[in-house]
Amino acid sequence: MIPTAGLGLKSQHYDDAIICDADGLWFEVHPENYMSAGGPRLAALEAVRERHPVSLHGVGLSLAADADPDADHLRALKRLADRFEPFVVSEHLAWSTHRGAHQPDLLPFPRTRAALDRICDNVGRMQDALGRRVLVENPSLYLPLQGHALDEVDFLTALVARTGCGLLVDVNNVFVSASNLGYAAETYLDALPAEAIGEIHLAGHAPDPGGSGLLIDTHGAPVAEAVWALFERLIRRIGPRPTLIERDDDIPAFATLLAERDRAAAVLASINTAELHHV
Repeated sequence: MIPTAGLGLKSQHYDDAIICDADGLWFEVHPENYMSAGGPRLAALEAVRERHPVSLHGVGLSLAADADPDADHLRALKRLADRFEPFVVSEHLAWSTHRGAHQPDLLPFPRTRAALDRICDNVGRMQDALGRRVLVENPSLYLPLQGHALDEVDFLTALVARTGCGLLVDVNNVFVSASNLGYAAETYLDALPAEAIGEIHLAGHAPDPGGSGLLIDTHGAPVAEAVWALFERLIRRIGPRPTLIERDDDIPAFATLLAERDRAAAVLASINTAELHHV
């Protein structure tokens, strides 16, 4: 089966996922939830994997930290990847650990030349440990940081060129960051290197309930129409890519998520590769 559009796999949907026969359907999981020697989660993932392709989307390697990725974490990720043979492994362009302390968030960093060197080293360590190319996801940002030497697209492009990694483009993150920081999401997406993009994420967002005017990447709502429009624009330029509907909060019935997934699959199927608009 060639993966087209997929869903984040949730425990309440295991039975639905196993029996669903939608064409091209795949499922993504956070590997940190499955790094165990056994138990019902692994058994359920085994059953899903027998029917559908899977991908591993990490949240805990802290690639932008000022330290090497945790060796035990990498070994556990390697064991999981060897067992389930995901068609994609990805991580975030962010940090969440510092000198043994773990933060429950994906945190930003100044995009300096030194940070690029460090993250290239860490992506290299991840790829060497797994024996495969990985994808790195663009972050969602809320406030401007001082000290940037590179804009985000240039940083990601340099990371790809130096490490051979690919990109996981979260279109909702682009929309949220562009709204919060005041730049054009279309310009950002148009500048990404098409050949490096290996996966796309679509998710929902919401206004900050505190009234700051910021948009928050909640993963707790349907994909907004503005994000759908950006997705279609990107796909018209680069061609179809495996695309995931992410939902991590206020999770609806499986059929509701599958309908969003089917919309993404229809967009992917509608693209005539002879008519792509490369820029």
